[in-house]
Amino acid sequence: MLWNKARPSDNVSDTREGKDARQLTGKTFGAGLAVTALASAGMYSALSTTPGVVPVGSDTPAYYTAPHPAVDRDLLFVQSVLGDTEDTWTQLFAQTGRHYPPPRLTLLSNDINSRCGIASAGSGPFYCPDDQQVYLDLAFFSQMAQRFSVIGEFAQAYVLAHEIGHHVQLELGISEPFETALATRQPVAGDGGLEVRAELQADCLAGVWAHHAQKRLEWLEPGDIDAALHAAAVFGDDALQRAQHATIRPQTFSHGTSEQRANWFKSGFATGRIDTCDTFNRANL
Repeated sequence: MLWNKARPSDNVSDTREGKDARQLTGKTFGAGLAVTALASAGMYSALSTTPGVVPVGSDTPAYYTAPHPAVDRDLLFVQSVLGDTEDTWTQLFAQTGRHYPPPRLTLLSNDINSRCGIASAGSGPFYCPDDQQVYLDLAFFSQMAQRFSVIGEFAQAYVLAHEIGHHVQLELGISEPFETALATRQPVAGDGGLEVRAELQADCLAGVWAHHAQKRLEWLEPGDIDAALHAAAVFGDDALQRAQHATIRPQTFSHGTSEQRANWFKSGFATGRIDTCDTFNRANL
């Protein structure tokens, strides 16, 4: 993935240890991810909420040289991916006469407060709709590789794009059935449930972003799409439960099966159309 072709975003707040809680912009944007009790807490994660499973990410090749290569390279990578999501969604929103308000990305290495609760290194990346921020510990990408063999920069980009997808669906109002159910405390979990449909929609929107980013930048390399599809499959509810040697329990699903997650990303990538992502009116996911 030739991510250095993208425009780096300045909508990043770097609160990692040793960074002096550096804010890279005066705007209010942040980053984060959680894997437990996400729906009830108002958080949206790329990963399943299967108890005891905390997935993790991959190493990033050094396309960028700086005084502190590992730190600066990782920072520039997420800035570049975020910047392209901003450029892509700004254009797509404008086509329908809408303004795209980009979310903030907050990088962390210690516990910090979000309006959806505590964002921590162990919680994984998540989107908090209450403060319109994505929270991310960059160590998550290394853990993805070490524990789940999810390797590749585009797999990491998919995780971030999925969280941005939650922001997009809320701004467009296309996940309204799920939001209404949450507000009225209706059941949302389970295979084919509203939570699964919202998560699969975010996967599809990540695919829509990837379609348009590739069209503009031609930054994908052989194997990149396969890496994203592998990540989607590894973090399917059935795959995570199987990895725990547990009985597959569809009634507990929150994000969809491996096949569903990969297929919805593929659908968004193939068409580049937001209306492809209407998971709430599909009888068969």
